[in-house]
Amino acid sequence: MLAQAGSGFGALAAASLLHEDALAGIAETVRTHHAPRAKRVVWLFMNGGPSGIDLFDPKPALDVWHGKPYPGKVETLFPHPGPLMKSPFRFRQHGESGAPVSEVFPHLARHVDELAFLLACSTEVQNHMPACYMMNCAVPRAGMPCLGSWVSYGLGRETADLPAFVVLYDQRSSPEGGTNLWDMGFLPGQHQGVALRSKGSPILYLQRPGRLTSQRQHAQLQLLNDINGRHLARFPHEQQLETRLHSFETAFRMQRSVPEAVNIASESKETQRLYGLQVPECKRFGRQLLMTRRLLERGVRFAQVYHGGFETNWDHHGNLEEQHRDLCFETDQPIAGFLEDLKRRGLLDETLVIWGGEFGRTPVSQDRHGRDHNPFGFTMWMAGGGVKRGIRYGQTDEFGYHPVENRLSMHDLHATILHLLGLDHLQLSYFHNGQDQLPGNGLGHVVHDLIA
Repeated sequence: MLAQAGSGFGALAAASLLHEDALAGIAETVRTHHAPRAKRVVWLFMNGGPSGIDLFDPKPALDVWHGKPYPGKVETLFPHPGPLMKSPFRFRQHGESGAPVSEVFPHLARHVDELAFLLACSTEVQNHMPACYMMNCAVPRAGMPCLGSWVSYGLGRETADLPAFVVLYDQRSSPEGGTNLWDMGFLPGQHQGVALRSKGSPILYLQRPGRLTSQRQHAQLQLLNDINGRHLARFPHEQQLETRLHSFETAFRMQRSVPEAVNIASESKETQRLYGLQVPECKRFGRQLLMTRRLLERGVRFAQVYHGGFETNWDHHGNLEEQHRDLCFETDQPIAGFLEDLKRRGLLDETLVIWGGEFGRTPVSQDRHGRDHNPFGFTMWMAGGGVKRGIRYGQTDEFGYHPVENRLSMHDLHATILHLLGLDHLQLSYFHNGQDQLPGNGLGHVVHDLIA
């Protein structure tokens, strides 16, 4: 009956292109498995691997053993690791929790009582690209759905005017792995992350060509709707066509919604200063985070914000002190301002904020005062969205190399994030290749000790 009357559900979706005012703002049905603690996620991805032992997890033993060989086996990506190296930065305790924070994060240090530090994170791979896949998709290879796509699939869109999942990458260069890092894998195409740029037009070809009037575009969409409707009536289960219809609908709406959503010029001067837009080094990342906050307010469910790309990133095999100091300066005030802004607007309690890279750095030195990759035990943090505040979860050994307490795998991290959003990682499934597929293949467990 649906095929005869309306050419199937896909054509019904396409029909909404022609009735945008009637359907604007209508959200898709949310299918949670239990009461959610968070409504949305912002993942601050420090691409390249920041050094937790130099930023949030000081190790006094490194001061004592500085310049001496590591007393055990060292597994590094590059050969000939150097001796143990103390942190070049000073630490101070902050807040009621007394959390130690490096001198290079003075603004963020004021928010430590909002943060849950994850001090024993662990992943399975030691090189950037597969580690980025592992962090995003819970498998060390391309082709599987990333976490943002699973969230989009599980919760649907909150608004018809914007995608559920967006990505804002560093305008200097995209991260290693590129668009595969926000790929939908085998999920329907509408759950792919939509990349937005923080400089110039946020999306290429966002504006209709000058010669194309609204009436002519309406006529083109009507023609496409008729053609696709007839095709879908013949092949009602063709997923790619359903995806195309969804993309037409979303793209048409985004022509109107995105320019307003990312227009940070409409923000007050005080808000722009809060994000550090008056500081040349902070302006780039500050713009990304201010755009993110505006997108969250308008219904985006999952935003992944990259700092650092293939060329300029946190991968400091040499001269870590100078290079980490520079990147911390670029991000410190914007991140602190973002947290403060969310709190002021009553959004932080419902927004899960995550900070971290694809791995950490080794306690031994490399080249001239740098550090190699450490996937075994590294630091991340979370804030808001139902997590405990002012806590330190997990612990690495005295040198900050291997977990010795409460190791947190990437499967555990993904399961916990989904749980906070009201989704059970063992029930959220999609039928593909003859079986029900689960996020992260159903591995990992929810870390209830992190949940308030």
